[in-house]
Amino acid sequence: MVTRFKIGDKVSWNSEAGHVSGTIIKIHTSDFDYKGYTHHASENDPQYEIKSDKSDHIAAHKGKALSLLV
Repeated sequence: MVTRFKIGDKVSWNSEAGHVSGTIIKIHTSDFDYKGYTHHASENDPQYEIKSDKSDHIAAHKGKALSLLV
């Protein structure tokens, strides 16, 4: 079963710089352009925009790359 996240959830993910944490600010359920690339998303496999806790960086990831922080 795929974990569903909601806006405001605190999550972490693995990046080139190590583990990063942030807050989900937007959920995409259809394809969207971001940073010059088309990211694929659907109702069954959404992508999430996450604002990093340590910077103003915004990342886009599918749910399988994210872990919910409690």
